[in-house]
Amino acid sequence: MSDAAKPDPSDAALVLEYEFDAPPAKVWRAVTIPALRERWLPDCDLAGAEPESSIPGQEVRYRLRDSEPPFRESHVIFRIEPNEDGGTRFRIIQQTCMKLPQPANSNGCLMRAAA
Repeated sequence: MSDAAKPDPSDAALVLEYEFDAPPAKVWRAVTIPALRERWLPDCDLAGAEPESSIPGQEVRYRLRDSEPPFRESHVIFRIEPNEDGGTRFRIIQQTCMKLPQPANSNGCLMRAAA
């Protein structure tokens, strides 16, 4: 298998999409006001309570911290847009941050230790 055919682990993402009757402004408040967000995404699951990035009214990105392997950190992105019915199309995108081991030598060859 060539390197080009291997999937890039940094591209691993889980995407969930929902349609809500609530207007986008109300959904935006639920994902950005800490007291509201805490009800369903507690601070203890976040690597930092503040968003990493934000496009007001459209997208907010948080860094998550997992207590168990294989992924110790990931990112969750909330995308909000109006739908045709006056409600909200809400996407949750979770991207894993899988860090592959790096070789200790300079030739880029990663070797396994004998068992």
